[in-house]
Amino acid sequence: MQFRPLHDRVVVRRVEEDERTAGGIIIPDTAKEKPQQGEVVAVGPGARDERGELVPLAVAVGDRVLFAKWGGTEVKINGEELLIMKESDILGIVEDSAAARRKAA
Repeated sequence: MQFRPLHDRVVVRRVEEDERTAGGIIIPDTAKEKPQQGEVVAVGPGARDERGELVPLAVAVGDRVLFAKWGGTEVKINGEELLIMKESDILGIVEDSAAARRKAA
């Protein structure tokens, strides 16, 4: 089954964070919080402004994003747990430092 979000909605797959702390302590599953980072899987065409013109989204498929802790709606599509959220629930795009330096150059 294919899923295509409407308007300014985005489908995000949570990215699991490291299971150890910086000090090397392993965190058990029961003590973990759900990750607030994810990879964009699908995006809608965009929202409409006051004049009815389509405003494209700032995120694209493949972007790694940071989103609000309680943002989005959890759904299961093809057995995979995903989040559907509005673009406004996304706080920003996470860029690794090497890619950011290449873009700046």
